[in-house]
Amino acid sequence: MTTWVAQPATEEQFVLGEGPVWDGTRQRLLWVDIVQGLVLEGVLEDDRIRVTARHEFPQTVGAVTVAADGRLLVAAHGHLVVMNERGDRSDGPRVVPSGQDRRLNDGKPDPVGRYLVGTRAFGPSTSEELVRIGADGSVNVIDDDLTLANGLAWSPDGSLLYTVDTLAGDIWVRDYDVATGSTGERRLFVHVTDGYPDGICTDSEGHVWVAIWSRGEVRRLDPSGSLVGRVLVPAPHTSSVAFAGPNLDVLVITTATDELDDASLAAYPDSGRLFLSHVGVTGTPVAHWDPAT
Repeated sequence: MTTWVAQPATEEQFVLGEGPVWDGTRQRLLWVDIVQGLVLEGVLEDDRIRVTARHEFPQTVGAVTVAADGRLLVAAHGHLVVMNERGDRSDGPRVVPSGQDRRLNDGKPDPVGRYLVGTRAFGPSTSEELVRIGADGSVNVIDDDLTLANGLAWSPDGSLLYTVDTLAGDIWVRDYDVATGSTGERRLFVHVTDGYPDGICTDSEGHVWVAIWSRGEVRRLDPSGSLVGRVLVPAPHTSSVAFAGPNLDVLVITTATDELDDASLAAYPDSGRLFLSHVGVTGTPVAHWDPAT
């Protein structure tokens, strides 16, 4: 098994950094701070990430992605928001009905641009959802029995969808029809017993990379689910992961200060920063969101 060590890459620390995505068209990194309601943009400069723009939202922000024309699709507290490059915003479909004690969490486009997003409750739950948003704004439920819908990723050929149910400790896999967006029956890929699986991505060799919340690491799993690599992160609340850079060969890792006590913050003073690691493989590109799908 190969082990790497990640290095801090931002000056700023975030409360709940999450959802990194590389916008190759504009050579920028996008991510969110869920708790602070921030969508952030940055650029890679050697082994550092410099924040270039911040977009504030009135409540939590679960995820961000980008269309081919540069518009951002933001999973705001309970509904989607479209923001153009001038900063103008328009409301998209509501996913979480008003008044419910839940919010949107991680989301990502499938290989042809359909948008999938999950929910989480602010208390215990076994009825959180993973949904697909239709071009007409319809909300199509894929799963409705999750504890906390989290990371999503597809195999390089798009034929497999990996999804995370964090509090249950489960990473699921199912067949995926890119042409129609239909899914097969889910089956267990990995059950994590030491820590909580959070954000995920895949690489060009078909391996899955998963951030393990509370363990300060990212794990590389081969297509059978076996552990073959580990990135050590000096921040226990490792939240998500993505490949970035012109060649998709830099692993970006988000972390959080959220839920850490004073002793943990003192022991891990870089918590909340973004980290980078050079792991010797390239990532699978994330498709642009396509509002027509």
